Amino acid sequence: MDKYLVVGLGNVGDEYDLTRHNTGFMVLDAFAKASNISFADKRYGFVAETSLKGRKVVLLKPSTYMNLSGNAVRYWLNHENIDQSRLLVISDDVALPLGDFRLKAGGSNGGHNGLGHIQQLIGENYARLRMGIGNDFPRGMQVDWVLGKYNEEELKALEPRIDIAVDIIKSFVLAGIDITMNQYNKLGKQGKGKRE
Repeated sequence: MDKYLVVGLGNVGDEYDLTRHNTGFMVLDAFAKASNISFADKRYGFVAETSLKGRKVVLLKPSTYMNLSGNAVRYWLNHENIDQSRLLVISDDVALPLGDFRLKAGGSNGGHNGLGHIQQLIGENYARLRMGIGNDFPRGMQVDWVLGKYNEEELKALEPRIDIAVDIIKSFVLAGIDITMNQYNKLGKQGKGKRE
């Protein structure tokens, strides 16, 4: 059976719920809810499993804290014997406006600590979906911004984008990274290529 590992980055603990840095967790929670599955507390993270058309999908929310996310990713790739080409990591990104997203087959970590640690341990050859959280913060206040909670208005704007991210996960598993990038990256910018 083909297996896939989908990782949402974030920090565990109630105080981090609905913070910008936990956008990856939020996408996985939405996917799990839509698939009617729940997460169990396992080694290095919270894990849920489902299958899509005969393919096994392992969802992982690392419990290592953001800066050590690579430990969880490497462990679960090895534990489940999943090829790195079937890994998708979902993270927040201050370089993209709120609600914009970008799917890539590989590349740099863009200054993101979670992606940076994953890259240290397994290299940069893995798919990642970066969810924009905007950067409306004064100089030197980035940490407060990423660890700040979304307000109601932002959550409302984000909801349909999280739904698209859930579709992206399904497409990644069923169609592969190239087709998924072609199909979804044109929807990545708000206001452009919007479907009615």
